[in-house]
Amino acid sequence: MTSTARLSTPFTARATAAEIVDGVDLTGRRMIVTGGASGIGVETVRALAGAGAEVTVATRDPARAAGLVEEFAGPGPGSVRAAALDLADLTSVDAFVAGWAGPLHALVANAGIMAVSDRQLTGEGWELQLATNYLGHFALARGLRDSLRAAGSARVVVVSSGAQLRAGVDFDDPQFDRRPYDPWTAYSQSKAADALLAVGIARRWAADGITANALSPGVIHTNLQRHLDDDTMRAFGAMDEAGNRVEPPHYKSPAQGAATSVLLAASPLLEGVTGRYFEDNQEAEVVPGGPEATAGVAEHAMDPAAADRLWAYAEGVLASR
Repeated sequence: MTSTARLSTPFTARATAAEIVDGVDLTGRRMIVTGGASGIGVETVRALAGAGAEVTVATRDPARAAGLVEEFAGPGPGSVRAAALDLADLTSVDAFVAGWAGPLHALVANAGIMAVSDRQLTGEGWELQLATNYLGHFALARGLRDSLRAAGSARVVVVSSGAQLRAGVDFDDPQFDRRPYDPWTAYSQSKAADALLAVGIARRWAADGITANALSPGVIHTNLQRHLDDDTMRAFGAMDEAGNRVEPPHYKSPAQGAATSVLLAASPLLEGVTGRYFEDNQEAEVVPGGPEATAGVAEHAMDPAAADRLWAYAEGVLASR
């Protein structure tokens, strides 16, 4: 892409993942969806496999994907398999990479955790949200680079969040070793890092025929909210005073939440597009960010200098394990 104009598509914010790939033939394409056994990951897998792709669900518990595997076990071009992957455990990431053979046409970095109340560390001593949402996906993408290159034209899709508007990466203390831990700041930082991962890949791997874009899926009721208490869910408008789950008008269904991921992974409209950020099936506006921002992507999440600095940081962290 040589134009800097924002890309628009004919799909509305309420389009479903299946509508995105209606008429698209993905036969022969091999794809990975991390966290594909729950939430919007399930609908992402279902849409891609339904269009003919061979989809691997990368999940901590492959048994949770048994229903999806069975759903696509019969006649038809699409198929689903499951493989173990724990993004917070780099030994698991290394094992997954070692077990992958052949080309990879799309990697959808969908798995994540949100707003873990207390600071938790992985076995490597890394803050859990940054490790799961960003560092694990960085290691996975880097490990699969040769397979992405072998596809000839491959896509990396990184699921970020509107939370990236709230905070960028604190390069002085990304692991909260010294500053007070705040679950939402940690989550926002990890999601800004996810957007910067796409920018970093776009800057480095274009010659390999690899594009990378990030996205916000919108607000959806999924297992991602499992760490949120009732008061927080009420503040989000997602629970009434009696403790019943409710659906505010701005919430999407999982099938709608998966649409932008599928758009970036499979739509011909995104051929050659790289280093951008999408929401509601459209390229997002780059905005200053901050606590008052409600839409778009923050400047700090698209900053090439920050993307380069984060890339160097991640390489250093992985080298020191």
